[in-house]
Amino acid sequence: MNGFLCVLKPPGMTSSDVVVRVRRKLGGKTKVGHAGTLDPEAAGVLPLMIGKASRLFDYLVDKEKTYVAQLIPGYSTDTQDAHGQIVSGEGRGVSLEELEAALPRFVGEIKQIPPAFSALKRDGQKLCDLARQGVRLEVEPRPTRVDEIRVMHALEDGSYLIRVRCGRGTYIRTLCHDIGEALGCGAHMGFLLRTQTGMFTLSDAHTIEEIDAETDLSGLLTAIDRPLGHLPDVTVAPEAERFVRNGNELRPAQLDPVPPQGVSVRLYVGGRFAGIGRMRGEGMKFDAMLLE
Repeated sequence: MNGFLCVLKPPGMTSSDVVVRVRRKLGGKTKVGHAGTLDPEAAGVLPLMIGKASRLFDYLVDKEKTYVAQLIPGYSTDTQDAHGQIVSGEGRGVSLEELEAALPRFVGEIKQIPPAFSALKRDGQKLCDLARQGVRLEVEPRPTRVDEIRVMHALEDGSYLIRVRCGRGTYIRTLCHDIGEALGCGAHMGFLLRTQTGMFTLSDAHTIEEIDAETDLSGLLTAIDRPLGHLPDVTVAPEAERFVRNGNELRPAQLDPVPPQGVSVRLYVGGRFAGIGRMRGEGMKFDAMLLE
């Protein structure tokens, strides 16, 4: 069984919990990995790589993600979300006009200091584990990209629903925290829902209950080559199939079209997805041979 399973991760489960659950469902022998971590209390789209799909992680386009988050002005917390301890703020709210005026400075190429309570590692230890032990380390700001922040709704309790389109590695709770700092009132994130990562959206996602109810997950899988549509496709001559199966170098005469040097492409033989390769020197060499 090879392909991608898009899961609607519920709050309270880690991304690793979801992987273990699905691996047990498949009998424990099938490789399963996730293609982008979600915080335990966050919900939303979590693509899983099943079987040979786990070899395609480096080729996935997951740089653009979309989130819906609750921004709660008035207080900052040590975790930058609603599960932490209040560290500053006096409960002052902000108007919709104040919030919208502050947002443009957080759009574009920005830098963030990752939160202390995060899965980033220092000397093999997660920052969140060190933080729980009372150890706080200086973390260098990291560049990231935010394409859009839009206020969706002002809630009755003074908080706001915001929609964020951003690049890989953006911390939404840090974004909420930093917006609060800019407003001078402090802020933290309430709930977080990831609605898209790469080509996977909420409409593709299956709940844990749906997955548990299935006896055969093959019907829920996205084809192994579908998330790779951004890569050029190349057809291999049918008579070269034996070379493909052996992972041998392919000659330009066996390829249609012949791609540029060094460009990762999808290879097909007899209409079947054969893997990922690149022209290097005089021939096409496989980076991942996936033909069944």
